[in-house]
Amino acid sequence: MYLVCADEMRQMDRTTIEAFGIPGRVLMENAGRSATGWLLDTIPDALERRIAVIAGRGNNGGDGFVMARYLAQRGAEVTVFLLAEESKVSGDAKANLDLLSALNVPVICIPEEKSFARKKTALSHQHLFIDALLGTGLKFEVKGLFAKAIDFMNRSGRPVFAVDMPSGLDSDTGQPRGTCVKAAATATFGFAKPGQVLFPGAAFTGKLGVVDIGIPPFVADEADSRRWLLTPAMAAGYLRPREPDAHKGSAGHLLAVAGSAGKTGAAAMVGIAAMRSGAGLVTLAVPAGINAIVETLATEVMTLPVGDTDCRKFDETCMDSILEQTTGKKALAIGPGMGTGQAARNLLRGLMEKSDAPMVIDADGLTCLADDPDLLSFSRDRAVFTPHPGEMARLCGMTVAQVQNDRIRCAQDFARTHHVHLVLKGAGTVIAHPDGTVFVNRTGNPGMASGGMGDVLTGVIAGLFCQGYETGIAARLGVFLHGLAGDIAGEETGKTGLLASDVSFTLPRALQTLESKDHDRFVDCFPTQIKLA
Repeated sequence: MYLVCADEMRQMDRTTIEAFGIPGRVLMENAGRSATGWLLDTIPDALERRIAVIAGRGNNGGDGFVMARYLAQRGAEVTVFLLAEESKVSGDAKANLDLLSALNVPVICIPEEKSFARKKTALSHQHLFIDALLGTGLKFEVKGLFAKAIDFMNRSGRPVFAVDMPSGLDSDTGQPRGTCVKAAATATFGFAKPGQVLFPGAAFTGKLGVVDIGIPPFVADEADSRRWLLTPAMAAGYLRPREPDAHKGSAGHLLAVAGSAGKTGAAAMVGIAAMRSGAGLVTLAVPAGINAIVETLATEVMTLPVGDTDCRKFDETCMDSILEQTTGKKALAIGPGMGTGQAARNLLRGLMEKSDAPMVIDADGLTCLADDPDLLSFSRDRAVFTPHPGEMARLCGMTVAQVQNDRIRCAQDFARTHHVHLVLKGAGTVIAHPDGTVFVNRTGNPGMASGGMGDVLTGVIAGLFCQGYETGIAARLGVFLHGLAGDIAGEETGKTGLLASDVSFTLPRALQTLESKDHDRFVDCFPTQIKLA
């Protein structure tokens, strides 16, 4: 499913009108009619409520006027509150505003803040608000009259239905521009927008419906959007059935370099998750001093104790032993719990320089990269980096706030510049590829905000590498499966107190769920497609 930014959406509207010949008023009619259908689906008793359409003077307001007409024709008590002088409305929006008088739909103009104060009593008698103020493409902070209207709707205790985009929300980044409508549901036109599936925007959007307004498919294809929402159907399409005569050798052998004193669990979780994702063999290279502990934590994996017997972290004596083990390995996983000292950095450099195997680099491995950015030149399109926002900030020389304010652009720029596949973890994980393509994942839940989850994800992606999945597909499928396993575990045990080991345990079930397409109970993670009536 495309994720379309505001500029791309404007271009698609223009192409549909000018090149394909569908008038703008037809698109507006389709938008308002289909949005009304989504409103009635998500708020079934809407027709029994007093409805206020809070409209601006532009096309978003025009969509709201169409909705007011359809609701009035269905018998609803509708009032339009126009936050402008009626003379300021023009074009298709004006044509639809004029139609309301024939249906006796009241239109109350509120052109400035003083007028708004006088109309609060009338507004307070409404039972449902339709937000048709601003729409997509907002680039300024919401202030003045619109800010007062948004704050009033949010404090009213009544449900708010947003037309195309909750007013005040940046459609490209998901960041509020000052104040922002908190919608119970949103009908967006043509395609989902990045800001509706990224947080915090997803929380302001509510239940999202993507409504078809008549934009031809070829127009969307020509726009060449590089952003996608990763859906169950897409993830299921990546899966490859295991051959009937498969054996552990054909399922691939992973070498994981991980663990140190106090972080033995990180190494074990990487190895177990890789095997639960389908890897045939896993060898964990760990400091010799923690080997006995790791062996008891991960009984199905092999271990390679390196360094002196008493050594509990990677040192310079470990390099040769580990490099020798890279021969014949289908994939490498590097970083979880390995430490960030000079020996760890040298080990990472040696592995990146001398191994051609696809690799996942996480945790301490990313910290080592931030300290030695020249290593990025050795990634050669085969590396997947899996930073959380703090690690991403160190890699980019940015603040965490800067990373979070535009997660897609941050990940996209880094992946393009350094020719890597990047997984920016968090609510709405972003997967960016060297060609500029970006995917947003919506599986997973807040219960996964606990230690060790990243180690499991590293193991999942590495386990898919072992089975021959191409680098980008392994990154996308791994992220989706990891979140789906977390959703399954959360459904069974509850989300509070969810452990990384719980998620690892449910990975085979997540694979089975995806293979059988039995993922309907997780459909709320994804926007609902609505066909044009």
